[in-house]
Amino acid sequence: MEPNIKKVLVPIDFSDYSKNSLTCAVNFVKQFNAELTLIYVVEPVIYPPDFSMGQIAIPSVDLEIDKRAVEELEKLAVKEIPHEIKVKTVVKTGKPFIEIIETASEENVDLIIIASHGHTGVEHILFGSTAEKVVRKAPCPVLTLREPVKGFDYKVEKKKEN
Repeated sequence: MEPNIKKVLVPIDFSDYSKNSLTCAVNFVKQFNAELTLIYVVEPVIYPPDFSMGQIAIPSVDLEIDKRAVEELEKLAVKEIPHEIKVKTVVKTGKPFIEIIETASEENVDLIIIASHGHTGVEHILFGSTAEKVVRKAPCPVLTLREPVKGFDYKVEKKKEN
């Protein structure tokens, strides 16, 4: 059976790991003549002002972060994705794995390509893995990439500067 991949979702957190997964995704998308959606998830800014009140979000700070995230994501798309690839950028606020899964459903995505940071030990126990949670709950296949990525060449044609 031939895979029918028309839409690919790539979560971006601006780490080198996620930038490498984007480069891999660009090559993948070219092979299938698919569309690419980049998603960045802003985790709400929360601080405990007083333990009796619990934690609260600061909406005005979140709005500024959202605006900057949109600009940075669009800048990354222009820099890293060749002009012949159709690309969409999405910025959401919330828990990354939840927003990634919801966006995959909303956008009817055929494949998610996500970087795994390879946390181990205590760090993994404390933070878990966004990639791991996405793999477990995604509505479509998930390709996880870990450094170094065997068999993937990171050379990609950059968009020509004018």
